[in-house]
Amino acid sequence: KITGSLVPEGFQIEREDILNRAQTEWQFIVLSARLYQSYRDELQDLRDKFAKLSKFDPGLFEDLKGFWSKVQGQVREKNLFREHADKIRKSTDALFDELKKLRRSFDEEFRALSEKHMGSFKDKLAEIDKKIEDGLSLQNIFQELKDLQREFRNTDFTGDHRSQVWKILDGLFKKVKEKKFGPRSDTKSDPLARIKRRYDGLIAAIEKMERSIARDRKEMEFQNKRMEDSDGSLESQLRAAKSKMIEERVLSKEAKLTEMKATQTELERKMQNMEARKQKQKLEEKLKEEIKQKIAQDIREAEIARADNEEVQKAAEAILKTKAEPTIEEKIQDGLEDIIDTIKAVAAVIEDNFREVLSDSSATEEE
Repeated sequence: KITGSLVPEGFQIEREDILNRAQTEWQFIVLSARLYQSYRDELQDLRDKFAKLSKFDPGLFEDLKGFWSKVQGQVREKNLFREHADKIRKSTDALFDELKKLRRSFDEEFRALSEKHMGSFKDKLAEIDKKIEDGLSLQNIFQELKDLQREFRNTDFTGDHRSQVWKILDGLFKKVKEKKFGPRSDTKSDPLARIKRRYDGLIAAIEKMERSIARDRKEMEFQNKRMEDSDGSLESQLRAAKSKMIEERVLSKEAKLTEMKATQTELERKMQNMEARKQKQKLEEKLKEEIKQKIAQDIREAEIARADNEEVQKAAEAILKTKAEPTIEEKIQDGLEDIIDTIKAVAAVIEDNFREVLSDSSATEEE
């Protein structure tokens, strides 16, 4: 027992403080040794996994990185002796080197496979682009793109190849939406587009969570199998604790996954309702546009009819005006009559004046 007294029964000590310090240091040494042993066991588990590999396993590489990060944390806190830490470091470095050799070969094979996948996707996307240009059914093309997007998510690519394929795929999605809804259909202000982006992100997160749970279950099976094969009780207890820890982690992730799938169902319902409202709104706008066009047509026809009526009215007024104005002959006749009347008036005045002169002459002779 590490908590018992270091002094045998029947013996006395002079310095209690020295004994307490020694006893505390002994407890630390024992606990540190146990920690070192547990890390050695964990590292041995990783070696056993490596021994079964036929090709590079990214999961094992990440597990080894996590293990070494944990060891470094204990070294910084000085919970491990330098000698023990150096031994673990050397063993870990050796395992890293072996994994890196496998990874180089894996990277070459993976890149060749990724390039093949990229070529296949580019050919499919080129065919879809041609269908868009040929004016085929946009609804069928959109569904084809969605199916290809799902296949794209489940296909292995290098980062560069994935970026190239996604750029073409995303561009075709935007092209179809622009053809279907117009150039402003894919704006950030569109609520349906926002929910669609959220839905796509959620689906990616669900797939990632499912892969994580699968890895944890595989690890838990491995620990349970090792626990059955272990000889010592301490090793068995350590593996049981680790298996229980992984089990709790799986339960937590599964609860989170259930919430995510409930959110997925809710988003699908919202998108369905919003799509229905959008289709209804499009129908209403189409009817409004048809009504506006009908009203505009009626207005144009009314204006044409009114223009025709005005021309008829002007023609009638012109005819009436022509009848009301006198002809040239009538104007000359009226002028002659005015002259004759004037001459008659002047003659009458002259005659009256002449008579007055005669009367005056007769009166003078009589005198």
